[in-house]
Amino acid sequence: MTERTKSPSTGDRGLLGALGDRLSGAVSQVAAAGALIVVFIVLSVIAPAFLTADNLFNLGSQTSVNAVMAVGVTLVIITGGIDLSVGSVAALSGVLGVLLMAEYGFNPLVGVVGGILVGAVAGLVNGLLVSVVGLPPFIATLGMLSVARGLVLIATGAVAVFGAPESFRLLGQGVINSIPIPVLLIALVAVAGHVVLTRTRLGRYAYVMGSNMEAARLSGVPVRRYTTSVYVLSGALAGLGGMIAASRIHSGQPNFGEGLELDVIAAVVIGGASLFGGRGTVWGSLIGAFLVAVIRNGAVQLNISTFYQNVLIGVIIWLAVWWDRYQRRKLGGDAT
Repeated sequence: MTERTKSPSTGDRGLLGALGDRLSGAVSQVAAAGALIVVFIVLSVIAPAFLTADNLFNLGSQTSVNAVMAVGVTLVIITGGIDLSVGSVAALSGVLGVLLMAEYGFNPLVGVVGGILVGAVAGLVNGLLVSVVGLPPFIATLGMLSVARGLVLIATGAVAVFGAPESFRLLGQGVINSIPIPVLLIALVAVAGHVVLTRTRLGRYAYVMGSNMEAARLSGVPVRRYTTSVYVLSGALAGLGGMIAASRIHSGQPNFGEGLELDVIAAVVIGGASLFGGRGTVWGSLIGAFLVAVIRNGAVQLNISTFYQNVLIGVIIWLAVWWDRYQRRKLGGDAT
């Protein structure tokens, strides 16, 4: 009588897959953190101006836009979606927020809140197109990318908007106890995003939906509601990022954010989130955002063209996605 080989049960495979996903994500985050440290040290040596106080201050402020937006995109990607519209939505939010102040006389607080609400509305449209109409996230947000960019040009006539109050500069240029306000905003948004992912039903359901959308639906998860919610949050944070950027240059620029979605998605993927859904953390995305920002800042210090920077970021995305697939296969998180 031959001995039969025991095969793992479905539950065992699910447990192994979950553990594999966690380990894979942790490895990716450690690798991203290590790369950030190495790049930072190398640039400190070969680019003397990189480690100056002024440049580090600017680096923190520059990172804030991508980092804030990356938190929202992390939520979307965890559910298995994608948001290609964040750059255009940020531009639309920044322009309309500045218009509220410059043309209609509202104070900066109203302008900032207005810009965030514009982003949230754009996110709501994305969410409804995905969850109710049934469009693939790629198509829904690609369409919003074009719509939002067109609305920016219509609203401004392709001309920058000036005239915001001087106090508006505080959002993107202010300092509290020697800490740039944009850096404080990164911390605030990151903590809030971490709490949402780890302590709320939205966060738990986001991971469940990203791991298996159909299983989540059959388990009674209100998939439409929570899918829409993550896109609203992504849009709102894109709106906040747009207002920070507008504050930094004290104007609404209609061409802002072109290609920004590339950096934001790169940050999230580099930080260990899976484009196949079910995995990702806020802290990993922040590491990715800082790595992308340090690479771009260092490239400027070394007079490297933005054309080459874009090539490098694209290659990094390829490598990050390949690494994700490799880890999932090796650790049992993906059967394909």
